[in-house]
Amino acid sequence: MAGARRVANDPQRKQRILDAALVVIAGHGVHRTTHRRIAEQAGVPLGSLTYHFESLDAILEQAFAHLGESMSERYGAALAAAPDLAAACAAVTDLICGDEYATEREQTLIYEMYAYANHNATVAETGRRWIARSHASLRTHFSERASRAIDALIEGWSIHQAYERKLLDRTLVLDTVTAIAERLR
Repeated sequence: MAGARRVANDPQRKQRILDAALVVIAGHGVHRTTHRRIAEQAGVPLGSLTYHFESLDAILEQAFAHLGESMSERYGAALAAAPDLAAACAAVTDLICGDEYATEREQTLIYEMYAYANHNATVAETGRRWIARSHASLRTHFSERASRAIDALIEGWSIHQAYERKLLDRTLVLDTVTAIAERLR
């Protein structure tokens, strides 16, 4: 039919591909992520990847951007819900000590993103935007200097917890976050 508009038969396919890419990256690492593995994970024909994305790099770039956006939303919501400084310190402690900031899978994806960003300018920019969103969320309760220090603390303690494979001392984390918040007002 002339002039008929073609309707996509799977409007969620592109997002499924991005979600599948994150599953593959978490399971195999960026260095072993392939079009074929992503297509298999997404349950789509291999050609769908090249239809929706110009390259494997484009898939990885958009998948990492999606990861950063979704995690930033949770991070921001946790801080926005805090009515005062003490509650904000508790929310940050929850982010550090619990799965609110990053599940084990998400932490693996963050490491993969950081490593890939060393070789991909688009993903490096995604990382910079993510940090800026984190700082903006923290600044709803903390000074600029405290926000930078607390954000680095969140990242660092999350790395230590992942590698040490033991729970953090929640009281120590809360005391440290509170001390930074009060000292760097």
